[in-house]
Amino acid sequence: MQSGDFRRARSPQAKQAREEAILSAARELATQRGIREITLTDIAVAVGMHKSAMLRYFETREEIFLRLTADGWREWSAALRADLDARHHADAEIVASVIGATLATRGQFCDLLAQAPMNLERNVSPDAVRRFKYVTHAELDAIVESVRRLLPALSVENGVDLIATSTALAGAFWQIATPGPEILELYRDDPRLGHALVDVESRLRRILAALITGLLAD
Repeated sequence: MQSGDFRRARSPQAKQAREEAILSAARELATQRGIREITLTDIAVAVGMHKSAMLRYFETREEIFLRLTADGWREWSAALRADLDARHHADAEIVASVIGATLATRGQFCDLLAQAPMNLERNVSPDAVRRFKYVTHAELDAIVESVRRLLPALSVENGVDLIATSTALAGAFWQIATPGPEILELYRDDPRLGHALVDVESRLRRILAALITGLLAD
């Protein structure tokens, strides 16, 4: 899309199209290079806008990625609940496996989960944080409801703790599992550092299964 198209657009539909174009460009750049490497200027160039013009739609790069985090919550929540809701019975191992698998296959979402509390929520307006929290709370409530249908002995509070732990660990483990090329080579070449090569899905599954078992026994 050319910068001239952005100057001429005036309708609400055109504004929405601009926002979607910005979000799409940020998502693609983050896939290629990682979230921390992407600047507001990078996104503006990819979209074909001047950076100052893009500030009419998003106040900072952090707001752009916070929006993508909210989108990630919606997409992950829908996929996780679809899997859980299709099951008639499940135990701690199965629920842990589904949560772990659906998170581990969403690398960019895991990256965003780690970045959100550290960076993305710290350089945006209170209104942007409020909108983001409304999304996460709604999806969290929906996920907990699906989990408790299969594990009714799990309290609502414990269900919230389970999902909060799942997303926090997924974000942390993804950062550990995706170091830079030089550090990754170091881990692979030195047998003493082999433990640093984390398999996100299997580690999440083991820890979450133990957590769920303990919460059910509480």
